[in-house]
Amino acid sequence: MTKVVTSGKTVEDAVKQGLSQMGVSRERVTVNVLEQPSKGFLGWLGVKKAKVELTLLSEPSPETIHTAEPHVSAQAPFRAGQAVTEAEPVTREPHINPTSTGQADPYEEAVRFIRETAAGMGLDVEVDVHHRKDESILDISGPSLGMLIGRRGQTLDALQYLTNIVANRHSDKFIRIVLDAEQFRARRQKTLEDLADRLANQAIRYGKEVVLEPMPSQERKLIHAKLQQHAQVRTYSKGDEPNRRVVIAKK
Repeated sequence: MTKVVTSGKTVEDAVKQGLSQMGVSRERVTVNVLEQPSKGFLGWLGVKKAKVELTLLSEPSPETIHTAEPHVSAQAPFRAGQAVTEAEPVTREPHINPTSTGQADPYEEAVRFIRETAAGMGLDVEVDVHHRKDESILDISGPSLGMLIGRRGQTLDALQYLTNIVANRHSDKFIRIVLDAEQFRARRQKTLEDLADRLANQAIRYGKEVVLEPMPSQERKLIHAKLQQHAQVRTYSKGDEPNRRVVIAKK
């Protein structure tokens, strides 16, 4: 085997894997970096490994065995004059402030994830964390947050889902995070409660069931809660996610 292409999390890992396959030391190969590693979008989506090509050198003559320097490809990320053994990958791991248990703080990771996501959308935001008994509210502030909220909060809900995944990766117990921006949650709740009242009156007036459009579970709960004590209508849900709907019917 005179040539091998391997990959790894870093250039160094890829080189080690190639040397192991070829059964030789570093001094016996040239290293050509084909692809630099990439952490991908937000540090974990679309991660790309480093890829290197190792080529076996011919045996040096006795006259040059003590003076031959290992060849390094111009594409490899090594400093001039350094041996291949001192190579370092360009991509660095981000610094994480550990907790007292050595684990990254889940709320710091959540805030960092939100800010990186917003930056990818061209937005510069701040995030304030407010802890409650059963959940934590991460309140996002900044200019032009309509893009981050999305139509009827769909983008904000998707970001909330991903943020919970990120935070719980760094927590030894389950935590629940709710994202808010420009008091969208309160405004959306008021809109849904007004809608519930209006459609309840419609169901009473015409004596027919009123079927709402598909909603996420937390919005369906708001409709149910609003009409739970209503004297003349009842509510239930039907259908499967993501097309599950609230139905308002006359008692």
